Amino acid sequence: MKIAVLTDIHGNLSALRAVLSDIRKEGDIDHLFCLGDMIGIGPDTNEVLECLTSLSNISFVSGNHEEAVLHILNGRGCMQGHEQAYRHHQWIAQRLDENYVPFLRSLPRKMTVELEGSRALMPHYHTNYTGGFQPIDPNPDGEKLDRLYADSPYDLVCFGHHHPVHWFQTNRRTYVNPGALGCNERSVARYGLIQITGGVPVVHLREVEYDRKAFLQSYIDLDVPDREFIVKVFHGVNP
Repeated sequence: MKIAVLTDIHGNLSALRAVLSDIRKEGDIDHLFCLGDMIGIGPDTNEVLECLTSLSNISFVSGNHEEAVLHILNGRGCMQGHEQAYRHHQWIAQRLDENYVPFLRSLPRKMTVELEGSRALMPHYHTNYTGGFQPIDPNPDGEKLDRLYADSPYDLVCFGHHHPVHWFQTNRRTYVNPGALGCNERSVARYGLIQITGGVPVVHLREVEYDRKAFLQSYIDLDVPDREFIVKVFHGVNP
């Protein structure tokens, strides 16, 4: 069995299309898992959701950006911890096609799946005892993650949220964050391919080049709030 893991598309349709084209060329992918933060940061909210929800072999979990935008749409204002992004999330909420709201509200924070004898956990990010997302660990490693998941039954844990790539193989399990698909200082989109053979996951991290000129120009054309900060911090471009 072979799966593709996508995370943190962040409203970047050009990057998503490049990855989906690469997956089609691969030809033998059984299922796709999208691990949240499909929206926010980039301006292509509706286009990304249209593209993803048109696929038949994909499963989703919710990310913090989906939850922050829904928090606004539910009339609850700014979600705690997202104050800096509130104006941007308001802009996303105003532009969001209402037809996608029920879909976003239906998403779980994590899922457990059986993959050819391997039990996998698919969250947006690691959760605490209350089910909320833990603070990002800027320097994760396999030993830390083994302690976090010490009593869990999983052979494979895939996650996102933290935008760099992480891949740790320990005696207990495999941990994979393929890196943010839609946010990179280079013109590449990242995702992961995982082959499951005899219950053993074998990881292949992929980078796909794409032309992001029109995408970056859209921040200006659409007058995206906080665009100078966003393109510098998340795309490595000085405005």
